[in-house]
Amino acid sequence: MLLNNSYNPDVLSCLANLSSDEVFTPPALANEMLDLLPAELWSNKDAKFLDPVCKSGVFLREIAKRLLKGLEKEIPDLQKRIDHIFHNQLYGIAITELTGMMSRRSVYCSKHANGKYSITAFDNEQGNIIFERTDHKWKNKKCEFCGASQGEYDRSGDLETHAYQLIHTNEPEKIFNMKFDVIIGNPPYQLGTGGSGVQATPLYNRFVERSREMSPRFLTMIVPARWFSGGFGLDAFRDGMLRDNRLRIIHDYPEAADVFPGVQIKGGVCYFLWDRDNSGLCSVTTHRNDSRGLTVARPLLEKGLEFFVRYNEAVEILHKVRRSEDRSFEALVSSQKPFDLATTFRGARNPSRTSLKVYQNGGIGYIDRESIEKNTHLIDVYKVLIPRAGSGSDKFPHAILGKPFIGEPGSVCSETYLAIGPLKNEAECRNVISYIRTRFFRFLVMLRKPTQDALRKVYSLVPTKDFSKPWTDEELFREYGLTEQEVLFIESMVRPADADLFN
Repeated sequence: MLLNNSYNPDVLSCLANLSSDEVFTPPALANEMLDLLPAELWSNKDAKFLDPVCKSGVFLREIAKRLLKGLEKEIPDLQKRIDHIFHNQLYGIAITELTGMMSRRSVYCSKHANGKYSITAFDNEQGNIIFERTDHKWKNKKCEFCGASQGEYDRSGDLETHAYQLIHTNEPEKIFNMKFDVIIGNPPYQLGTGGSGVQATPLYNRFVERSREMSPRFLTMIVPARWFSGGFGLDAFRDGMLRDNRLRIIHDYPEAADVFPGVQIKGGVCYFLWDRDNSGLCSVTTHRNDSRGLTVARPLLEKGLEFFVRYNEAVEILHKVRRSEDRSFEALVSSQKPFDLATTFRGARNPSRTSLKVYQNGGIGYIDRESIEKNTHLIDVYKVLIPRAGSGSDKFPHAILGKPFIGEPGSVCSETYLAIGPLKNEAECRNVISYIRTRFFRFLVMLRKPTQDALRKVYSLVPTKDFSKPWTDEELFREYGLTEQEVLFIESMVRPADADLFN
């Protein structure tokens, strides 16, 4: 079965479509990631491989198939070759007891490594694919290792703790007491909050960091791509990744469904190769609409930026825009919760003589002027209000932002919106809106917007213009000297502001 190259059908391909919680890896994707590794590894009988987050066992299974072929001359006897590979080269840490059995079934052909159907004989049930129930380490009601809430994850012995072994120890190298040539996997992406309303805590960064600390020759993982420019709790991780010139290859999928059919992961996913012994530029490839785009070797950090410019085609466009040294539009945009009113705020239904109009989720309400203490300078002036949540689509081209509208003097808004201003008059508001509606404006926002949230910082790349006049894309493309190819790329990413777009 291991030597059969046919995937028609492959149960692991089917399994990869079943879950949006623990995302299983399709065999085709596993092989794309393995193709990043040097070919000589497959004929090296001393090379050791670790999947520290086994779910289906697909990575170890595909590695085994390559080693079985690559070591054929050196170890001609098939059973001896199988025994050597499975006992001395392949190792895994399952994320649950169930995925441990699934992985052993995929790799050893038996959920028990010492079972009668196992293709290689171990003296214990787990073999080299282990699962050990691990507990969180609580301090101040949070796990010191992963940040899990004690109230949510301090569980009885019959429930999963989601305390993953690799990231709940300070000495991961002692799990197997060996050095690995390759660490590869698809880690859990985030830690749920049980519907508490608190933003989910990312976990994949912890697996990458801990694996890197183990200093393998090569590290390759597939993770959400939101770390490129944003993401809750990811600032230190992003900085560490982008300043590490051993990160040599990135394959980026803005639409996660292109690799995980039926699964939506906001901001898309990427897989990468970290090469311990070779530093240099990173080879970046973006995959869109089932096609492989341009591959460019470039620095991960452009001069003066703190985030990764995701699209190769966008780098030169951004250089042209930044040469103008115009003031950033970000300076006009309020922080989250402009007037300190939560998204759940509901104003009075009817106005009083001194009340202010509140633009809130679901309509309009009213509030006493005395209740507003934040950004009071924006109350009695014209401003533009724009939804905090931008377009949620992962398909391109899309709108990027929600519909902007004029906030007249005497009005405020809840956290549902951000405020842009102060602006002089209604005409200036309309001119700002004309600018927001351009593809040029929304394209620059897109470069800093990894998820649906469109907070103040996503406007940092947008230059401020003269708002005594309206703006069109044609003027902006001409002013910044964009080529026809660059314009076509922008148009492929951002929908025009037609009559239906912002409704």
